[in-house]
Amino acid sequence: MTFSELLQAVRATPETLQIPAAWAQGRASFGGLVAALVYEAMGARVPAGRPVRSLAVTFVGPVEPEVPVSFQVEVLREGKAVSQLLGRAVQKGQAVTLVQGSFGAARESAIDVASEAAPQIQPVEACQELPYIRNVTPEFTRFLAMRWGLGGMPFTNNPSRQMGGWVRLRPQVEGETQVLDEAHLLALVDAWPPAVLSHLRTPAPGSSLTWTIEFIQPIKQLTTLDWCRYRAHIEHARDGYGHIAAGLWGPSGELLAISRQTVTVFG
Repeated sequence: MTFSELLQAVRATPETLQIPAAWAQGRASFGGLVAALVYEAMGARVPAGRPVRSLAVTFVGPVEPEVPVSFQVEVLREGKAVSQLLGRAVQKGQAVTLVQGSFGAARESAIDVASEAAPQIQPVEACQELPYIRNVTPEFTRFLAMRWGLGGMPFTNNPSRQMGGWVRLRPQVEGETQVLDEAHLLALVDAWPPAVLSHLRTPAPGSSLTWTIEFIQPIKQLTTLDWCRYRAHIEHARDGYGHIAAGLWGPSGELLAISRQTVTVFG
């Protein structure tokens, strides 16, 4: 199933869904996809005109591929402009992913501060691609294209504090395109490995523990064929935990999302 097909499936039957093994990341399903599925279930409970402003994600445990998982949503509060929701992915009777979301309508305000400029990265065609290699790269990378323009790839002993480049969804059918929305942005941001992995000499597991992502509304009109640029910055790493701030920009340099993750590293 493609990314779009899985989003459609969770809208239709959030009570039960099996994530295909093609979306695996080691023994777990790709976290960006899981977060997107929970988000889709949450969005169905939000009044029109209240786009998502931020999501706080906790990966409680791995979501196993090919095992039924349900998506549950609780409306915590609905105010005049803001809705607060809690979403859960539940598998084998246990919560495996929690997402607290804030959805809010636009307000009139005297404050207008532009975002900082996007990072300068070499053109897409000049950047090294991370190819999908069966049994080498994570299975889900068959659906996402990444090209390195900042820092090093995982396990290359590169001490840079930065990692990034260009990212987009890979078309599964020639010419396939869709309007880019917040669910797609979740996948594009989480597609990148934890930036601290480039500091290692040999392969070792690493994964997100908590993740907060904020969306710049209204989302710029883009499609899934547009290359977005991503930059992560390691703020601190020690004792098997890394703290990483990141941003995602559109091809013309417009800020799309702001991300912050605490990651665990077993190496």
